[in-house]
Amino acid sequence: MLHLKRRTWDELCRHAQDTFPEECCGVIVVNAAEEEEVRRIRNVQNVMHAQDPHHYPRDATTAYFMDPKELLAVIKEVDSGQVTLKAFYHSHPNHEAYFSAEDKTRAMFGDEPSYPDAAYLVIAIYDRAVRAIRAYRWDEESRDFIETGVSTVG
Repeated sequence: MLHLKRRTWDELCRHAQDTFPEECCGVIVVNAAEEEEVRRIRNVQNVMHAQDPHHYPRDATTAYFMDPKELLAVIKEVDSGQVTLKAFYHSHPNHEAYFSAEDKTRAMFGDEPSYPDAAYLVIAIYDRAVRAIRAYRWDEESRDFIETGVSTVG
């Protein structure tokens, strides 16, 4: 079970609403004071699609690509111990909150998850209304990502 602060849940919903009909993306970290922080990361999928439509055939309404500089800045904070990585997230505008094959590919480094302790959240949003947020975690036994429950606290 993944526990999120009510404020974090609300921030995820706001981010998905703000970017609709495009996908949002970002990271949830926990700081030294044990507070969750939602770090919005710019979705540069449209830029990637415009530059190389062969390798990036979809636009930001059906795909995301986290801005590498923004993502690297957060990962540097994680690696230095300033924050702990709790989850990655993105939205599915006008689609359900499932962990797609492409989501799995992005979460992997070869045959192993890049961040095995992090959760991966998918937000289902239709017409700016969030219908569901689902969490997925790496399961070593099945060697796959499986859905886990999400609850809000505080």
